[in-house]
Amino acid sequence: MEIRPFRGWRYVGGLDGDVSPYLAPPYDVLSAEDKQRLLSRSKDNVVAVDLPHVPPKELGPDEAYAAAADRLAKWQASGVLRQDTEPSIYVYEQTYTWAGRSYARQAMICGVRATELGKDVIPHEHVFSGPLADRLRLMEHTRTQLSPIFGFYDDPGQVVSGRLAEVVSQRPVARGELDGVVERLWRIDDAETIQAIASALRGSPTFIADGHHRYTTARNYSKELAAGGELDAAHEANFVMFALVARENPGLLILPTHRLFSSLGSDVTVERLSEALPEFSWRRSGTGEIGVAAIEALLGCARPGAMAFVAGESMELWIVELDRPEAMRQVAPEQSAEWRSLPPAILQQLIIEKALKPWASGELSVEYTADMGEVLKACRDGRAQMGVVLQSIGVQSVEAIALSGASMPHKSTYFYPKIATGMVFKPLT
Repeated sequence: MEIRPFRGWRYVGGLDGDVSPYLAPPYDVLSAEDKQRLLSRSKDNVVAVDLPHVPPKELGPDEAYAAAADRLAKWQASGVLRQDTEPSIYVYEQTYTWAGRSYARQAMICGVRATELGKDVIPHEHVFSGPLADRLRLMEHTRTQLSPIFGFYDDPGQVVSGRLAEVVSQRPVARGELDGVVERLWRIDDAETIQAIASALRGSPTFIADGHHRYTTARNYSKELAAGGELDAAHEANFVMFALVARENPGLLILPTHRLFSSLGSDVTVERLSEALPEFSWRRSGTGEIGVAAIEALLGCARPGAMAFVAGESMELWIVELDRPEAMRQVAPEQSAEWRSLPPAILQQLIIEKALKPWASGELSVEYTADMGEVLKACRDGRAQMGVVLQSIGVQSVEAIALSGASMPHKSTYFYPKIATGMVFKPLT
């Protein structure tokens, strides 16, 4: 990949550069209620610009995007935002706790040359036309990349990571906290250091962890400019803002996305489901108040691809393993062996499509959560008839699927934590 520094726009912030009131999660995980909650922290919260139309699943009214661009311009003119004087790459660290363990994940925010997907920038998800239309109209009006794409890259010798580690011992230019995650930002504007980092990354691809719609939007925008004769070699739209994390970083967590099922017939039981799925072994492993730690231990001892089923009323726990892999070859012959071994693929192809659909009363209702405790709570409270806890998918599997040109099954990965929106903006002018 080819990277380039840029002169970012940043919130001025409060005491010690605190920008907490202005930060938000990525636009695509927010509801109208979330937007109002964030705006209650500050009327200048980034969602006032980044989320002009809710939900952002389709194109909204043009006046909403025009108002967002006007607000951004006012922030820049009034001093709410200030542009850095020198082209910079930004060191971005998130410190957080998950499952009782603390992590510090360093990333580098920079421009990455916008190329066709599949060579220097590798996707693993499909994109949809509605969100693309929404994001493109916002970019056309604001001429700004508001939210970095989350990418990861290979840094086996820690050449880049070592450079970033030298910076985080210094005083940050901005800091904040969002949903329990501490966010900090530093600038690197030294040309020699930037060149050394760029040289280390040249020729290596970046894999998109989160932000497929934003990347495709940036490509579509640059194509629009090129078609109109507005895109020269130096134009900022040639580069897309990424937050790049080394794949070797222990803070690059990929959480599984568990499932909660409802709208099933009242006669559905795990026993009856097991009878309909002889390709699997079903082992009853507990009932009642079994907890998260116990389920994690049981899945940790099970074969790759195993799942834990939680029955809603009885809270019975079953460990389910695929005994006949050829069943996946029969239903998905066009997919690779790696894809067919993924827990979400096995669940969707053999259990949801084959066994559960006939029992659904109307459209099968599926909710998704990365919180295993939420699965147990929903089953215990009767909100879900059945919960399925999945094993996590490693970064190696994500890379293998992406490099094969395939897409991961729906809701396969949850890269945690999300990259915050609002730490820095990249102009496209």
